[in-house]
Amino acid sequence: MAVALLLRGGILSRRHDGIVEELQVFRKCFVSLERSLRRLVPLVALVTQNGRKVGKERSRPHLSPKARASMVLHGRYMGHMRQLKPRQKAQTRKIREVNGVRAAIVRAREMARA
Repeated sequence: MAVALLLRGGILSRRHDGIVEELQVFRKCFVSLERSLRRLVPLVALVTQNGRKVGKERSRPHLSPKARASMVLHGRYMGHMRQLKPRQKAQTRKIREVNGVRAAIVRAREMARA
């Protein structure tokens, strides 16, 4: 009832003045929030379209299975190399040159555990 009187511009007794003031503040804040959301919706719509960003977006390269496998091996190699000391890294590089990446990964893993 107090809300109905407030919205119609009615006046409540002094006993309810605090409640009326709080409701008025709440209503102003709510109206302000609604205004902000109305301005925000078109901006968000410009930025996204069906969940995808619109604009210049770098597409991921389409890799062949061979290229992907090569990248996975390289990642493993680098992950193990990060854990090694400089001398161990040099040894692992030599193993990679002579025996290949897989052998270097095995050796680097062993050195990292030791």
